[in-house]
Amino acid sequence: MGKYEGLVKDIIKNIGGKENINSLSHCVTRLRFVLNDESKANDDVLKNMDGVVTVIKSAGQYQVVIGNHVPDVYKEVCSQAGISGTATSKDAPKLSFKDKIFDTITGIFMPSIAAMTAVGMLKGFLALAVFLGWMNDSTGIYTLLYNISDALFLFMPVVIGYTSANKFGMDPMVGLVIGAALMYPGLQSVDLNIFGHVFNISYTGTVLPIILTNIVAAFLYKRLNKVIPDVVKTFFTPLIVIVICAPLGFLAIGPAANAIADWLLSIIMGVYSLSPIVAGIILGGLWQVMIMFGVHTVFAITAIVTLASGNPTPIFALIFTVSFAQTATVFAIWLKTKNKKLKSIALPAWISGIFGVTEPAIYGITLPRVKQFAITCIGGALGGAYIGAVGILHWQMAGMGIFAIPGFIKTDGDTGMILMHVGISLLISMGFAFIATMVTFKDEKVDSKEDSVKADNTKLEAEENVIAPIEGQVIPLSKVEDEAFAGGLLGNGVAIIPTVGKLRAPFNGTVTTLFPTLHAVGLTADNGMEMLIHIGFDTVKLNGEPFKARVKQGDYVKKGDLLLDFDIEKIKAAGCGIATPVIITNTDNYLDVVPKDITEAKFGDEIITVLS
Repeated sequence: MGKYEGLVKDIIKNIGGKENINSLSHCVTRLRFVLNDESKANDDVLKNMDGVVTVIKSAGQYQVVIGNHVPDVYKEVCSQAGISGTATSKDAPKLSFKDKIFDTITGIFMPSIAAMTAVGMLKGFLALAVFLGWMNDSTGIYTLLYNISDALFLFMPVVIGYTSANKFGMDPMVGLVIGAALMYPGLQSVDLNIFGHVFNISYTGTVLPIILTNIVAAFLYKRLNKVIPDVVKTFFTPLIVIVICAPLGFLAIGPAANAIADWLLSIIMGVYSLSPIVAGIILGGLWQVMIMFGVHTVFAITAIVTLASGNPTPIFALIFTVSFAQTATVFAIWLKTKNKKLKSIALPAWISGIFGVTEPAIYGITLPRVKQFAITCIGGALGGAYIGAVGILHWQMAGMGIFAIPGFIKTDGDTGMILMHVGISLLISMGFAFIATMVTFKDEKVDSKEDSVKADNTKLEAEENVIAPIEGQVIPLSKVEDEAFAGGLLGNGVAIIPTVGKLRAPFNGTVTTLFPTLHAVGLTADNGMEMLIHIGFDTVKLNGEPFKARVKQGDYVKKGDLLLDFDIEKIKAAGCGIATPVIITNTDNYLDVVPKDITEAKFGDEIITVLS
C-alpha cells in the first residue's frame, strides 16, 4: 500500500465518493474540491481524520487542509478517483456569481503557481548573487539563468492560454495556440496597418487579454462542436476558432483588456498611495483570517498579474511578515509549554512556518488559543505597517517565508537598504509576537499533585480503564449507522444510547475540540489519551439547538465535570440518531483498545480497557 493510499481512500469516501467530484486542484497545503453536492461530504469525519488538518468551505470550494505533503496526496486522489484534477463533470454544482469568480481564478492560475514561484525565486536569487558579488551580470551564465527565470513571465499568454482553455472546457492546445499568437515576437510593438487602422500593441507578459479572448473562443468552440460533423470537427473546429478568435483577441479584446488591467493597477496603487501604513496594518493584520476563509486568492492573483506585467506590487510586500509573526509565536509556545504533546507539534509547525506554510501552526496551535492567534495578527499588522511606511515593494515572484526575501530585490535598486528594511520589519513583527507570547502564554493549570504527576506522563500504564461519560445502553461501535465510526476509521471504542442528557468528563484533561454546533467534543487526558464523543448522528444540522455547553474549548476539566446538557427528545424529534460513539482517536498509540463486556452504564462505570 502506498504511503497515502489509505488516507486518500478515506477522503474520497467521505467527500461523497469519486462521482461527487466535479473538479480538483491544490495549493500549498489544501486539496481544493468543487463537489457536485457538498451535503454528501462528511465534514466531521474528515476534520477528525488522521492526516487532515481541517476542512474549510469557501468560495464554492470544499477545501481539505492536508499540510506540506499535499502534492503527493493530490496525485493519489487523482489516481484513485480516475480524474485529471482539472477536468470537470457535466453535472456541475450551481455556484453563486461570487463563487464562480473564485473558482475560475483558482482553476486558471493554480496549475502554474508552483512553477511561477520557482522561477520567481530564481530571479530573486540572481539579483541577490549580483549584489553579494557572487556573480557578474555581464557573464554568459548569468544571462542564461536570468532568461530562464524570465521565460515563463515573458510567455505568460501561452501558459494562461492553456490553463484558461482547460478551465473553460475547450481543447487546451487551442487556447495555447491563441496565446502564442497574441505574443508572437513578429507582432509585438510593430505597426500593423489593417483596413486603414494602424495597430501597435504588445501582449508580452500579459494575462487578462488571453483570458477574455479564451472566454469567447470556448463559447464558439462548444457551439461549433455541436454542429460540425464528427468526421471533420477534430480539425475544422480548432481551425475556425483560431482564425476568428486570434485576430479578434489581438485587435479588439486585447486592447480593451490591457486598458482594464492598467485601470485596475492604477486603483490598487492609488489606494496604497493614500496611506501605505494603513494598507499594511489592514492587509498584514487580516491576511491569516483571509487564508482561513480561502478568500486571499483574489489578492494573490492580483499581485501575480501585476508582477507578470512587469510592475511591482505592494501586496506581497505588506503580507511578508505575517508568517514570521506566526512562527515567532509558535516558537515561544514551544519554549514555554511543558505539555509534551503540544511541544511535539509546535516544533514541526514552526519549521513549516519559516518556509511560509502556516496552516499547521494556525489550526493546530494558535487558533485554538485565541489570544495567541490575535498576537500573530497584531505582529503581522505591525510588520505590514513598517513595510508600508518605508515603501519597499515586491519586484518579482518569489517563494514564501524566507524565500520571499529575493522578491524585494530590484536589480538597479539599493539592495543593501532594501534588505535592511526587510530585516527591521521582521524584527518588529517577530519581536512583538515572541515577547507578547512569552508574557501571556500559560499551560492549562493542573490543580492537584496527583494531576501534576499525570500531566508529566506521556504513556498509559500497562492497562487503563476508561469510564462512561454518558449514562445509557452500551452497544458495539460496529452497530452504529455511520460507516466511518462503525469501521473504526477514527479509532476504536464503544457507542452509548443515552438515557440521561448529560455529558461528563471521563478523566482529568483538556477540552481540545468543541464544535460550534456542540454535537461533538474532543478531550485529551493528562496521560495523552485522546477521546472523541459524538452525540448522535446528523446532529450537526441542528445547529446546537438541543445542546447547552457548560465548558469552552481550551478549558481544563476534572473527571465528573459537566461538559454538555443535551435534549434527547429534541434530537429524536428532529429525525436524528442518538447513538453516541465514544472513541479513542489515538488508538494507534496503544497495543489495543478493548470494549468491556457491559450493556448498561452509569457515569463512572468502566466501558473500555486501553492496553499499552
